[in-house]
Amino acid sequence: MTGTYRFASTIWRYPGEAAWRFVTLPEPISREIQLFHPRRAGFGSVKVTAAIGGSEWRTSLFPDKKTGRYLLPIKADVRKKEHLEDGAELEVSLVVPCD
Repeated sequence: MTGTYRFASTIWRYPGEAAWRFVTLPEPISREIQLFHPRRAGFGSVKVTAAIGGSEWRTSLFPDKKTGRYLLPIKADVRKKEHLEDGAELEVSLVVPCD
């Protein structure tokens, strides 16, 4: 079973020197991924194909232990191509394979 998800979120910067940017998945989607896509990689990550605007890339979701939700990292080249700044509202599509 492959899961396809669409949601709106806000891009935010991880506090620290690395300057990683993320979006936080909504709680219901995070819960569904945990239940129906149990295959995990290192650190509890889940491989996905993500899309924002005209950009699509393969990446992993990472669990946030504080909230119990998943975080999607947004690559620098995607942020540049899609003109995304911290705090921007955006539409995200995810495909989670179940292999």
